[in-house]
Amino acid sequence: MRRRILLAIVGTVALALVLAGAGTYLLLGREADRATESGLRAQAEGLSALLDLSRTARLGAVRQQKVVSGLKLEGISVVLVGPKGKVRGELPPGVTAADLPTEQVLAGETLSGRHRELVWASASSPLARGGALAVVITRSSQRPRPPLGWFLLGGGAALAVGAAVAWGVSSDLTRPLRRAHDATRQIAAGDLAARLPDPSPGDRTEVADLTRSINDMAAALEHSRGLERQFLLSVSHDLRTPLTSIRGYAEAISDGTATDPAAAARVIGTEAQRLGRLVADLLDLARLDADGFTFAHQVVPVAEVVQEVVEGFRPTAEAAGVALHLGPVVRGTEARIDPDRLGQCVANLVENGLRYAAAALWVEARPAPGGGVLVAVADDGPGIAPDDLPRVFERLYADDRRPTRGPAPGSTAGSGLGLAIVHELVAAMGGRVRAESPAQPGGRGARFVIELPPPPAPSVPAPTPEG
Repeated sequence: MRRRILLAIVGTVALALVLAGAGTYLLLGREADRATESGLRAQAEGLSALLDLSRTARLGAVRQQKVVSGLKLEGISVVLVGPKGKVRGELPPGVTAADLPTEQVLAGETLSGRHRELVWASASSPLARGGALAVVITRSSQRPRPPLGWFLLGGGAALAVGAAVAWGVSSDLTRPLRRAHDATRQIAAGDLAARLPDPSPGDRTEVADLTRSINDMAAALEHSRGLERQFLLSVSHDLRTPLTSIRGYAEAISDGTATDPAAAARVIGTEAQRLGRLVADLLDLARLDADGFTFAHQVVPVAEVVQEVVEGFRPTAEAAGVALHLGPVVRGTEARIDPDRLGQCVANLVENGLRYAAAALWVEARPAPGGGVLVAVADDGPGIAPDDLPRVFERLYADDRRPTRGPAPGSTAGSGLGLAIVHELVAAMGGRVRAESPAQPGGRGARFVIELPPPPAPSVPAPTPEG
């Protein structure tokens, strides 16, 4: 890039020098022609006045002829133009009778012109018996020769200065880009802590914006790597715990040391369900990334879907000692959604609430004030820190809250997948989900709210003309 900038600036300077030199030479040439023509006009007028004076002084014809001959020796022509425009006398080479219009000559006007490199001028004095006596002078145009030596010397100096300025400017322009290149190579090599020097807050240039974008990208990648490590640790723990239980109870049954084989088999089944749910959630996220998730949208009463899902959690809530409160089923909660996917979202939120609730969990579905439907799941647990609220739906993110109890059998709560899946599914159905905390007096509790848009208005068929 530096080379291109250098060549562009030097080339621009060279082109400007050539255009300026050519323009100056042309202007000087035109000015020289104008000065030559002006001088010839003045000389012709002076000679015409001299001839007129010789006639008024009543010099003899011989003396007048000598004056004309002397002028002719100097390359000056004196011609007689008759009343009808007939020219008597010899005109200078390159000048024709057409260059001397009769009316202007008889009126005593001064004429001038240019034929290529020949400049001519004519001044006339009218005669008493008719006609006019015209003096015609010619001279070759002497344009100044271009000072090539000085031009080349000055042009070389200007190009040297332009090259020095171009080198400095290109260095200043490309230095931040080289730094950005080095930083991005470090980031690509895995050094996510690489950063560029932060520009001043008031710097709004393109380079400053690029610097901020690279730093933001590096910070986001570093944050994502931290979440990925946290996620892998969490998933590894969630996989290891049920696998340990399954292997232990399976070995006990195989060795015949299990005191209650039926209970051991139930534990194996429960832990297997938990593993299956974790794998299913991972597959769901992968399918959402690949746009491979299918949705069967239909207009359904959301309150009934929520009621069906919540009733399925009552045994789990009773076993955990949590009072599960379900709001009344009201009208006006219709939305165009996939009921199975909405049920999955509500189930994930209820599982999350049961994990953190101290004594009670509230679930309701009601019409939104501005249209649409709201589904809210609130608990009386420790709540969510303000810094964590915007990030609870990020993939792989697990907050620092200590759950009141462990995850329910078959659940993947705490792995950082459940809330991320809720966010993706709700967005795919055209809705939004948000977290609020605190949700209860005393600064406790958290509330998760799903906002679903109203169903589209039914199309009204156009009236058919009668008759």
